[in-house]
Amino acid sequence: MPRVAAGLTTAFPRITSWSVLAAGKAAAGMFAAFAADAGALVGPRLVIGPVRPPEWPLDVPFVEGGHPFATPASLDGAERALALAAAVPPDGGLVCLLSGGASALMAAPMVGLTLETKQRTAAQVMAAGGDITTLNAVRKHLSRVKGGRLAAACAGIVRTYAISDVIGDDLSVIGSGPCVPDASTWDDAADALRRIGAWDGLDATVRAAFDAGLAGTLPDTPKADDPRLARAAAEVIGGRRQAMDGAAAAAAACGYTPLVVEAPVTGEARDAAVSWWSRVVDALATQRGPLAIVSSGETTVRVHGGGRGGRNQEFALALVDALAGHARRPVLVSIGTDGIDGPTDAAGAVVDAATADRAVAAGVSPSASLAANDSYAFFAPLGQLVRTGPTGTNVGDLQVFLAGPA
Repeated sequence: MPRVAAGLTTAFPRITSWSVLAAGKAAAGMFAAFAADAGALVGPRLVIGPVRPPEWPLDVPFVEGGHPFATPASLDGAERALALAAAVPPDGGLVCLLSGGASALMAAPMVGLTLETKQRTAAQVMAAGGDITTLNAVRKHLSRVKGGRLAAACAGIVRTYAISDVIGDDLSVIGSGPCVPDASTWDDAADALRRIGAWDGLDATVRAAFDAGLAGTLPDTPKADDPRLARAAAEVIGGRRQAMDGAAAAAAACGYTPLVVEAPVTGEARDAAVSWWSRVVDALATQRGPLAIVSSGETTVRVHGGGRGGRNQEFALALVDALAGHARRPVLVSIGTDGIDGPTDAAGAVVDAATADRAVAAGVSPSASLAANDSYAFFAPLGQLVRTGPTGTNVGDLQVFLAGPA
C-alpha cells in the first residue's frame, strides 16, 4: 500500500486525527499498512473483514462480516461504519480503506427490508448469472450504506483508497461505492434484473421498493452533483494489473517467456474459456519455447444444475478436453485471488494434459459435470482443486497457463 499519510497531512494540515474505516477482504492488511504509515493521525477506527487475524490489536475494533452473503455481523459492521462517519465533525476527516467483498461484509438494508430479504435478492442475481456491476447496482439501491450513502453521512472530508476487484476499476462498483457518487439509477437496476431474468422472482418487499423508486417516491442514490459528496474523493491503489505482473515475473524467473493478456476475461465462464483457449492456440503457434500466458478478470456462472463449484472451477472444467494429451504438456490454473471460488473451500482448480485420463479412471465426466454445474465434485477426486485459504486480498480472478517447448 503506497504511503498516503504525507499526502493527507499536506492537503489537510489542520486535520490532526482521522477516523479510519477499513472494509473488505483486504481490510486487515490495508489498515495495518495505513496505521504503520499514519501513526498518530489515526483516530477512531473500525475494521470490517471476513476473518479476524490472530493477535489482532485489542484497540482496533474488528467485525467479522459475511461473504458472499451478508450476515447479522455484516449489518452490525455497517451500522457501526455509519455511526463512525456520522461522528466526524465538519472540520474532521474520514479515511475509507476499501477492497473487494465489502458489499457483503458491510450491509445495511434500506428501511422496510430485512437482511434475509436482501440476502435472497443477492443470491437470485448471482444464480441468474448477473455480473458484479448488475449485482452492485441492485445492492446500492437497497442499501443505507452503499452508493455514496456512507460519505453522505459524514460532515467532514472523506478520502477513499481502494484495491480493485472490478474490471475497469470503477470506484462506484468496488464495494458498491460507499463513498463515491452512483451513476446507476433505479431504472438501470430494474432493467438489469429484467435482462438476466430475475425481475419476476423478486421478493414482494423488494419489488415494492423498486416500484417506489421507479415512481420517484423513494430517493435515488447520491449523484455527482450531490453537495454532500463534494467533500469526498477516491482513488484506486491496486488491482488486477499488479497480480498479472507478479505472476509474469514469477514465470520468467522459472524460465518461461511470459505473455500478459491485457483484455479482461469476462462473460459466462464456460464460454469465456473457449474464447480464451483460441488466444492460447494462436500464441502456441508463434511461441516455440517455454511459454507462460497470464490473464485476469471475472466471469459469471448461470446456474442450471444442482452441483457445486465456482466460476474458476467451471472455467477450468470447460478446458479439460482442450488440454487432453497436448504435446506441450500444458498446465492451467484459474483461481480467485481472494482464495475463495463460489460457495466452496477452494480458490480454483488446475487442469493439465492428463486430467482427462485421470477423470476416466476416477469415473467422473467433464461434460456431465459441466452440465450439472458440478465442477467441485469433478476436481475433488482428482486432487486438482487449489486450496489457499483466504488470502487477505481480492483483485479478481487470475489464470496462468504454462506450456513446455514445442
